[in-house]
This record gives sequence, C-alpha cells and structure tokens, in this order.
Amino acid sequence: MEFTEHIASQRAFFLSGGTRSAEFRRAQLGRLLDAIEKHEEALLAALHADLRKPPTEAYASEIGFVLGEIRHALRHLDRWVKPQSRRCPFITWPSKAAIHPEPMGVALILGPWNYPFQVLISPLVGAIAAGNCAILKPSELAPRTADLVCRIIGETFDAQYITAIPGDHTTAEALLRGKFDTIFFTGSTRTGRSVMTAAAANLTPVTLELGGKSPCIVAADAPIETTARRIVWGKFMNAGQTCVAPDHVLVDARVHDALIDALKKSIAAFYGPDPQKSADYGRIVNRRHFDRLTAYLTEADVAAGGRHDAEDLFIEPTILINPKDGAALLEEEIFGPILPVIAFQNIDQVIADLNRGPAPLALYLFSNDAALQEKVVRGTRSGGVCINDTISHILARDLPFGGLGESGMGQYHGKASFDAFTHRRAVMKRSTAFDPNFRYPPPALALPALKRMLRIFGAG
Repeated sequence: MEFTEHIASQRAFFLSGGTRSAEFRRAQLGRLLDAIEKHEEALLAALHADLRKPPTEAYASEIGFVLGEIRHALRHLDRWVKPQSRRCPFITWPSKAAIHPEPMGVALILGPWNYPFQVLISPLVGAIAAGNCAILKPSELAPRTADLVCRIIGETFDAQYITAIPGDHTTAEALLRGKFDTIFFTGSTRTGRSVMTAAAANLTPVTLELGGKSPCIVAADAPIETTARRIVWGKFMNAGQTCVAPDHVLVDARVHDALIDALKKSIAAFYGPDPQKSADYGRIVNRRHFDRLTAYLTEADVAAGGRHDAEDLFIEPTILINPKDGAALLEEEIFGPILPVIAFQNIDQVIADLNRGPAPLALYLFSNDAALQEKVVRGTRSGGVCINDTISHILARDLPFGGLGESGMGQYHGKASFDAFTHRRAVMKRSTAFDPNFRYPPPALALPALKRMLRIFGAG
C-alpha cells in the first residue's frame, strides 16, 4: 500500500500556487462550511451509531465546534495572512524586515475515534486557512463517521487539493512512510511516539495532541454543589472518552464525603436512576476498551455506579474510592466513565506528586482562594489549566490548545490552528542606494570602538 502518487499530485498542485491566495482559502473554507451544514443530520446519525452520542452533545462538541472554527477563520483570515513588520539592525540601514506567514505544503492529518469529526476537521480548518493541501485519515474505530467524512471531503474538494483516505492502522502506517511537509496527529501517547519516529525519517515536523492523566484538585473552600456539577459534566460527556476529561479527583479530606455525595446527586440529576436508559449518555467505542475499563472496577471500592453491560457497551458513570496500592487506574489514563476520588491532607504534597509524573494535557482546580490558584498554576506543569470548571478552556478560540511533553507538542484552535500549518518566513529588503564601508574588510573600526558601537546600537 503506497500513497506516493497521492502525495505527489498534491505537491504539484501546491507548487503551482493554487492554494496561496486569501481568496482561494476563503472560498474553500466556505465550501467546507456549506458541506458540513448540508450533511448535519447524517453526521449526527453517524456519531450516534458509532458512539451513541446524544444529538445535542454531538452537535455542540463536534459539528457546532467545527462550524465555529470555520467562521472564526473567515473573520480573521485577512489579518492572519498579512506580513508582520519587524525592526532591522542598524548595520542593514536602510532596510525593511517582515515575517511572511507561508503554508507548509502538503499536510497529513490523522484523526482519533473519540471525537471523530471535530478533531479531524478542526485541524483541516487551520490547514486550509494557512494555504496547504491535506490528506486526512479518519479513525476506523468510528466507521460510520469515517465513511461519511470521506464522502463529504470527496464531494467538496478535488483530490489533488484535499482528500480523505479510509483504512485501518496499516493505512496510517503506509501514509506515514510518505514525504509530507507537516503531520498533525491526535491520539494516544504510545501511538504518538510511533508517529514521531516515522516523521523523523523524513525530518517532517509534527503536531502531537495526546493525553494523560488530567487531575482535578478540589480545595476545601470550593462550592461543593457547583464543583460536583462541573466535574460530572466534564467527566461523563462522551462516556468519559475525552482527552481533557478529569481523569481523577484529588480532594481536600475535609470535604471528601460532601463531594462524593454531591457527585452522586449530579449523576442522578443528569442521567436519571438508570443511565443506561438515558438518551443523554453515550457508550464505549468497542469491546476492547470496554474490557480495559471494567478491569479498573476491581481496583478500588465503588462509591457510586459500577453497573455495566458488555452487549450494550455500557458502563455506568462510576465513582471509585480507596484505590488499591499499585492499581493500574492510578498510573494509566482512564479514558472512560470511571472517576477515582482521592483525599489529600496537604496541597504542597499534591503539587510535589503531580510534578513527579508526566505533564498532563489539562489541570483543573476548584477554589476561590486567589493565593491558592496562583500557587497551583505556578507550581505545576500542564498543557492547559482551567480554574473552577472543566473542559471549557478549550472552547476559547483565542487560547491555544495543546499538550506538554508526554501529553503532546504544538497547539491549535483559532489562530493557533493557522500557526500550526504555517511557516513563519523571515524576509529582509535592503536598499542599494547606501553601502557604507565599515562592515567590509579591512576593519574600519578598532575592536574597542566596534564593541562600543554594538552596545549602543546592538538592539537595532
């Protein structure tokens, strides 16, 4: 399985200059927006078939999110593509300098299964806005959405500009052997390492959006009812299969029991006495992940939930307490509707423990204490931080979204998506009307005089 001709065709179109003008980019973003709106009902049906996503949740977190990204890019594209003036050093006077935002070329975008539309198409918005060609590989683990995305892309764009290629991991591996100008991958840390290794063979730059065990800290002063609602909302959306979902809760021991009670109440309020019958609760993507998740249920005491049905790929929203020493759920990213809640006595110890592990994609803190907020933000590392809420920080298009270390590299959303697919090319223009001799050999200035001059004018 080779894709040399696909890539070569796109590179030829890119080198023709066909993608470069702002007018072309704007037109393609408009075509994508129209195509998504045209297929909205089909997309909702596909997302429900793959992950049992409720229509409201699917629209807000997938379709509506992408439409918002497109509209944001259309509003700001003219400003994004303009060269940005920079100062020149005195030795080049008279001259002008600027950074020219230029497309990378041909991009490969590898999408995940948990948000199979949003997290594949949002990067595409950035690639189009930046003037690139792109090949998309949707996840085969969300097959109905993957098939529909391939059809939408095929109907909307010429294959020499943008194409979507279906297939399993062998297709992704074959694509990664190709020579791309940039690669954008969303998925697990383990697979991210493989993507980066493959990219290294061609010295291809990568953006990796990975994951990790995003902690949620609840301080003693947190408003418990509001805190519980916001944790439950963020954790159990998409049945917990969200890269920035709270992985586990670290709660001040003084409010541990009150938080457990409030979490139970919020689960019941959101999903009723039997979440399996709730139209607002999703399912696990496949049996392999179902079995992985249910194994965690034996590693701690169940404080709420715990029921599961393999035939329906259903796992009830579950709260775990008192995890066993060495439990896998304390080390592995859970990525499902299971929430360990662990009491702490000392926030300094919490910060120290967090810093001993990999930097998570997100860190959450519930507290109205400004000094504590500052202490946690300054004392920890993570891709992003959200205080007194979960997940909502990724909705701000003026905030870049991305990981750090094992949770990823590079950022996107809004202008950051444009930047992810852009080469910032330095361009200087000098006049030939004036050409002083002092910089040419033999030296016109003695070394002490040169040092004094550079100290005075070195900043340019």
